Amino acid sequence: MLLYCWKCGVRLAEGETVCPLCQTRLPVPDGAVETKKTYSDLYPAEAHHAQYLALGLVTAVLAAAALSTLLLCLKLYGAAAWSGYVMLGCALAWIILILPRWFRRPSPTLFLAVDFIAAGGFLLYVCLKTGGHWFLSFAFPITGMLCILSLCASILLRKLRRGRLFVVAGLFLALGGCCMLAELFAHITFHTRMFLWSLYGAAFFGAIGALLLIAAIVPALRDYLERKFFI
Repeated sequence: MLLYCWKCGVRLAEGETVCPLCQTRLPVPDGAVETKKTYSDLYPAEAHHAQYLALGLVTAVLAAAALSTLLLCLKLYGAAAWSGYVMLGCALAWIILILPRWFRRPSPTLFLAVDFIAAGGFLLYVCLKTGGHWFLSFAFPITGMLCILSLCASILLRKLRRGRLFVVAGLFLALGGCCMLAELFAHITFHTRMFLWSLYGAAFFGAIGALLLIAAIVPALRDYLERKFFI
């Protein structure tokens, strides 16, 4: 017997009485007889050979680019002058774009943390290589803020079944606050003027966060947005 969710219209599989999208329990009519399945419950194994081949080719291209720039710098300058930026940039791109795809079920929270650590290491190298003193007072706190914010949002969106719209609203409001803090750290580090651009970012993200917060409070609007964007 085929059942459809009365709330979001999703078609349920045979024998299911709870919507997999919105977790709404559906009443089963009396006398409903469960039909015998004519298909297997086992899904066919996915072919990952083509994906792994493409990942291997991209990895080889990045490694070749990094190695060629290193050899060029060694030949011209006798040291890894500017090739360090290229090598670490290729490594950063590989960690962010390629590394998670080697796993069939990568953990978003784990790889988000790895990405921010790699980005922080790249910024630290640039700061030390250029003789700057802006990492601890500017790059590190901003990277740390974005890392904590991303990890909290990832964990909450994966664990919570209800109230995800509140999480998204809080994320936008927090991004508005991060804009203000980023300009504050720039003012402390580089002695720039305050409130040149952060107010625009805070107003933009704050307006979106406030609208989503209002939508999360209104039941009809909340249900519409959750169905529309699968939140």
